[in-house]
Amino acid sequence: MRLPGWRALGLYWLVVGAGVTGGVVWLNRLGPPEPVMAAAPPVASAAQGPVADPAPAPPTAAPQAPVPSDPPARQAAEAAAPPGVASVTAAPARAAESAPPAAPEPPVLAVAAAPAPPPAPPRAIPAPDPALLEDSLHGPLPRIGPDGRTAIRAYGREFDRRDTRPRVGVIVADIGLNATHTEEAIRRLPPAVALAISPYAPRPGQTAERARERGMETLISVPMEPAGYPLNNPGDRALLTGQPMAANLETLAWVLGRAQGYVGAIGAVGGMRGERFAAMPEAIGAVQDALRARGLLYVDPRPGAPAPARAWGRSVDVVLDEPAGTRGEIDRRLAELEALARERGAALGLAGAATPVVVERIAAWAAGLEARGLVMAPVSAMIRRPEGLATEPGPLRNASAP
Repeated sequence: MRLPGWRALGLYWLVVGAGVTGGVVWLNRLGPPEPVMAAAPPVASAAQGPVADPAPAPPTAAPQAPVPSDPPARQAAEAAAPPGVASVTAAPARAAESAPPAAPEPPVLAVAAAPAPPPAPPRAIPAPDPALLEDSLHGPLPRIGPDGRTAIRAYGREFDRRDTRPRVGVIVADIGLNATHTEEAIRRLPPAVALAISPYAPRPGQTAERARERGMETLISVPMEPAGYPLNNPGDRALLTGQPMAANLETLAWVLGRAQGYVGAIGAVGGMRGERFAAMPEAIGAVQDALRARGLLYVDPRPGAPAPARAWGRSVDVVLDEPAGTRGEIDRRLAELEALARERGAALGLAGAATPVVVERIAAWAAGLEARGLVMAPVSAMIRRPEGLATEPGPLRNASAP
C-alpha cells in the first residue's frame, strides 16, 4: 500500500527527529569530554639524579582550568580565565614545549692537596739608624753609637758563627753604575753575596736600600790611586798619593756620605784596586784608622795582601773576573775559591763588576755550594781583628775571628 507523498515526507522527518533526540539523550548520559592534560616532565637520568616533586599549590590558590590541546582553544581559554590563572596554567606547557633538554652535570673531580707555601723571603737588613749617624758637610756619616753599637753589627747579615763548615764569601763591586746590571745582581745573586756600591753611582742611597731589602750586606767603594795612574784613572774623588792627608780624609768623608746603612768600605772601583795608594803604609793606615773610628770594616781588594793592620777586616783571596771575565775563566776562579776555603777554612772572592755572565755564574755555582759541604757567609762573618788592637768598642769587643 503506497502512502501519499505528504505522508511519506512527514514520516521521514519524524524518524529524523526521533534519532536526534535519542542521540542527545545518549550524549548527556556520557557526560562532558575528558580534559587534555599537559605532558609530564621528562624523567631525569641516573647521571642527573632524582627530580624533586613540584611544590604543592597554596591552599588559597584557585584551581587550574584544564588546558586544551589545540592552540586556538588554548588561547581562548587563557583569554577567558581570570587574571593570574592563564600564566599559571599556560606557563608549564610553554616551558615543556620550548625548554631545551637539560645538560648533564659535570663529573665531580677530586681536589688536589694545596701546594706547600713558598719559602719565606730573606730577612731584610734594618734601615739606617739615626743613632749611628752624624751630620757633616757631605751628608750623614757613620759613627759608633752612644751604646757602643757599630755599623758592622747593625747592618750585618745574620749568620750562625757556630757553623764549622768552610766559609766562602763573595763581593761584587761597581754596583749602581748600570741600572739593569744592578737590578739583576740584587734579584739573582744569593743574599749572602755582598755588594760594593760605587760612589759615582747616580742614586747610591736607593741602591743600598734595595740591597738591604733583600738581606744583602753593602760596602762603599773608596777610589784610590791604582797602578798605572794617571792612565788608569779612578775618578775625580780618588785618594791620591800626591795629596795632603787632610785632603784625602776630606775626600774619604765625601765618599762615606754617599750612602748609609753599609758595614764598611773596599778600595776597588772600576777594576782598579788602589795598589799605589795602598803601598804607602801611613796613607792606608790613616784611612783604616778613620774607618775603624766610625765602626766600619775595611776589605783590601788586592789578592794576597796582608790583612788590614789598623782596622777590622781582611783582604780578598781571588779576583773572579780577571784576567778575562769569560764563563770558563769565572768557573775556574770559583773552583779555586772553593778549594782555598776547604784548605784555610774561609776564602773571599771579588768580582769587579756585575756583568750578566758574572751574575749568572756566581748564582749557578752558589746553588750547589751547601751540597758540596761549604757555606756562603757574609763579609761581616769573615773579618779579623787587627793584631795591633787588643779590644774594640761595643759589640765587637769580644768578637772572635771568622
